[in-house]
Amino acid sequence: MSGTRLFQIVYELLEKGHTTAPALADKLEVSTRTIYRDIEALSSAGIPVCAETGRNGGVFLLQDFVLDRAVLSEHERQEILTGMQSIFAAGYPNGDELFTKLSALFHMDSESWIEVDFSRWGKSACDNEKFEKLKRALMEHKEIRILYENTRSERTARIVQPIKLSYQSKEWYLKAFCLAKQDFRLFKLNRMLELEVLEQTFEPKPYPDQEQNWQQPYPCIVLLFAGELAYRVYDEFDESQITRQKNGDLIVCACMPVDAWLVGYVLSFGAQVEIREPAYLKEMVAAQAWEIYQKNRKP
Repeated sequence: MSGTRLFQIVYELLEKGHTTAPALADKLEVSTRTIYRDIEALSSAGIPVCAETGRNGGVFLLQDFVLDRAVLSEHERQEILTGMQSIFAAGYPNGDELFTKLSALFHMDSESWIEVDFSRWGKSACDNEKFEKLKRALMEHKEIRILYENTRSERTARIVQPIKLSYQSKEWYLKAFCLAKQDFRLFKLNRMLELEVLEQTFEPKPYPDQEQNWQQPYPCIVLLFAGELAYRVYDEFDESQITRQKNGDLIVCACMPVDAWLVGYVLSFGAQVEIREPAYLKEMVAAQAWEIYQKNRKP
């Protein structure tokens, strides 16, 4: 007997309310006799599935039935609650109330053991409002108008069709189809200065394969960090990318894009980092450091 099929029967009845054994048999590709055996098994497990013959008969759940702990194991219930805690921490409205109801339904302790907050320091209200608007647009397939600041410090107003939120490399992104460019684009949420949900709906398009967008052939960057910065190095790089020297210094080898962000990142370490490779990154950082010096030196 397939446990997955039993779940499918319950979900089908929860969704439709009423069906027939032959219809279930056809959908699940089994015999009608098998469906009746499954119904008997569900009833024995405490799920009130009824089967009636006759013109108005069929298969249905008793009125007011809800999917409760009888269907889910203790481990599965705990996994659901843990997942819900992470979602609520990202700004889902009425999260505490819903979590309490789920805990009561599952007869499990509602004490929170994990705390996750994806919002920026001092920006929780703004970020949570942005999440709520995006959730609505994604769920209802509505276009949004955004004012976006790109990496060249250019602000552009565009209308996009949101497809999915993605958390990648410590940042939130929106995968969307841009109407102006007629192509798929990745938008960093922190750079969305304004966001408006429009009434225009759309038919979602599948976003291109993730590997085509994230896995780019970036150059290998080699950096030498002073040992006292180990706390930052281990925060931001995987241990497999780090080699500790006898004197405590750390050499990091990582593949990443060489852009304005990387230059600013390296400068944030001041004189406690040395660029080993590539040579052109040394020149970029040195030029930026000289410009900073020129702007801030005493007259």
